[in-house]
Amino acid sequence: MLPMLKHELVNKKDWITEEELIDCYAIGQCTPGIIAVNTATFVGYRRQKVLGGVIATLGMISPSLLIVTVVATFLQSIMDNVYFQHAMMGIKGVVCALMLNTVITLAKKSLVSPICVAICAAAFLLTLFTPIPTIAIVVMAGIFGVILDKMGGIRA
Repeated sequence: MLPMLKHELVNKKDWITEEELIDCYAIGQCTPGIIAVNTATFVGYRRQKVLGGVIATLGMISPSLLIVTVVATFLQSIMDNVYFQHAMMGIKGVVCALMLNTVITLAKKSLVSPICVAICAAAFLLTLFTPIPTIAIVVMAGIFGVILDKMGGIRA
């Protein structure tokens, strides 16, 4: 979603800066719900306050709701179709590539100092090797980042 959002909101419409988009995207990841909807809500709110947030949210979920309703009507009849199964395998590969692209884009903009890289590495290792909930790791990283920023250690 991030490359598409960047193209539409930053490059094409010039509604927000790339840094603001990354901030909204990061907040969207930390809040419950679908990241794209959360990001759209935050961008809409930034542009037009509450009404903008509501309209952006409705604009984001309405097409998906319609498509899912139509697909659900026919899904059971095509689940066993070999062409459908192969198409889904291809889509999975593309989704992985898009996710990797998003990670690289976020890393380029977010890892601005050795301390940021260390926080990222620590958070990554904690998610892999401990049962600590992801939200707790995000909150801890945020608190740690604020403390380090106040001490002057997180500047690029």
